[in-house]
Amino acid sequence: MAGKAEEIVELLTPTVAALGLELLGVEFAPSSHSSLLRLYIDVEGRPVAIEDCEAVSREISAVLDVNDPIASQYTLEVSSPGIDRPLFTAAQFARFVGEEAKVSLRLPQDGRRRLQGRIVRVEGETVIIAEEGKGEFAVAHDNIEKARLVPDLVALGLITEKPGGQRGKRRKTNESDKG
Repeated sequence: MAGKAEEIVELLTPTVAALGLELLGVEFAPSSHSSLLRLYIDVEGRPVAIEDCEAVSREISAVLDVNDPIASQYTLEVSSPGIDRPLFTAAQFARFVGEEAKVSLRLPQDGRRRLQGRIVRVEGETVIIAEEGKGEFAVAHDNIEKARLVPDLVALGLITEKPGGQRGKRRKTNESDKG
């Protein structure tokens, strides 16, 4: 998150918290016609319900109207994090150590702007990601433009095999594979 998004998070976090919810983060996409302001909310112990999104939308609309942090017209969306949960803070990365994440960088690092791998650990504001076959990659949280968890669709029961014929994390071998 940068600039305007951070300002909006600081402004809205108390209102969302007063509703018993957590404001995970904000995506702000400015545009000359109509900008987009998307808030991601979460709640402990149960899934986010449509009623939660409606309550947050109603309450924060009033806060946004009074404080007017966005000068142009904008569309407000309030969303649950979903199965491909966005990660906005180093603490959120730490919460999902062991999970796979897709990360886009603000500035290239080692000639790369995108990486995907397991979140190994978080050291202060540095996120360490292990890419399969490439080792560990340390990224300053400030250099992360966007990050999302990569859902394990096999573990969730949404598919039976990963693309390429892999089940779960291990490839099943047959005698014919030994060729």
